Amino acid sequence: MKNSIKTFLKNTEKDRVARSANPAIVRASTIYFKTMQEMRQHQKKISKGKSVNYWDYGRQGSQTTMSLQRILKELEQSYDVFLTQTGFGAVALAIMSICRPGDEIVISDCVYRPTQKLTTQLLKEFNINTIWYNPNSFEDLKKKITNKTKLIYVENPGSNSFEFQDLGKIVSLAKRKNIFTAIDNTWATAYFFKPIKLGFDLSITSATKYYSGHSDVMAGTLAVSKKAYKKVWWYNHVSGYRLSADDAYLVIRGIRTLDLRMDKHQENTLKVIKWLSKQKKIVKILYPYKPSSNSYKLWKKYYSGASGLLSIIIKSKSKNSVFKFVNSLKLFGIGYSWGGYSSLAVYNDSAEMGTRRFFKLEKNHHLVRLHIGLEETNDLIEDLKQSLKFVRP
Repeated sequence: MKNSIKTFLKNTEKDRVARSANPAIVRASTIYFKTMQEMRQHQKKISKGKSVNYWDYGRQGSQTTMSLQRILKELEQSYDVFLTQTGFGAVALAIMSICRPGDEIVISDCVYRPTQKLTTQLLKEFNINTIWYNPNSFEDLKKKITNKTKLIYVENPGSNSFEFQDLGKIVSLAKRKNIFTAIDNTWATAYFFKPIKLGFDLSITSATKYYSGHSDVMAGTLAVSKKAYKKVWWYNHVSGYRLSADDAYLVIRGIRTLDLRMDKHQENTLKVIKWLSKQKKIVKILYPYKPSSNSYKLWKKYYSGASGLLSIIIKSKSKNSVFKFVNSLKLFGIGYSWGGYSSLAVYNDSAEMGTRRFFKLEKNHHLVRLHIGLEETNDLIEDLKQSLKFVRP
């Protein structure tokens, strides 16, 4: 009988040699071999893609990074998983592994701002064309596909604006056209949604956030299908991506409790949203919580849960008063990199959102992104209550 993922995360990757509950931190550049024959035989195994317990050179990783990869491969239900030094590194690895001069990448308008920069600025220098589609319109996506389309790139839900797309339709379209598909799955993680299982070729997660869960490590993961594996393996090999053993260990430490934290983030968020939805100064909550909404229906179709990240839209003629709302919060830190145990708040203007072609805030509407942490929800609600009074009509 196969154990649940909750049990798996608690009981996998022990150090059987030292009899430790966690794998050892193995830092290595040089890997020793007894003979030249042994080295060459081992290198042949690696080149053929056979399973090995160690590499021939430290740039490829160590036993610690391999432990994390095995955990993530099971969690993601993917063909393999690659590790990068940051979450955005996984974005770059995915895109640069697939796209080549003359190709086109069709990308949802709601992606992370650095992803916008990479596609519109860097790819342009390589003669790779970026085409943007409306994340609220599958028909618009279909119209943007050409015989040059190499990759469809999705962020679901949308960064800050939380658009949800019909992911199954996107995968089916791509498979009919023989196009690769990539998704940034950081919001849900593979605990709540498994993109490779649905049919995506590349699934990106910033391990800096929920996988780590403690706001003290930078890391990224890229889960891949069998179709995408060789392309990603090659580019990963020649570009020198590598996660350190120490950072891999910290992600392993955090991922042990991923299920507990994600369930609690969701529970706390729904409690806070219940209160937020009654506040007149808040005109909209961007999160899949209303069963009647299209976002909720698309979320429910593919996800088993929701995380702690949401946005609220506040109506006010005074931007400074909305700033004061954020500044007056005592339990919500002002800062980036959500996914840790504590709550955060950030005012999002056009500089934060990047160039958006299909999302516009109405006049006197202000978007504030909240991350609901693991604190007592009554305390968080009281904090929001005392700060919201500073918002002027």
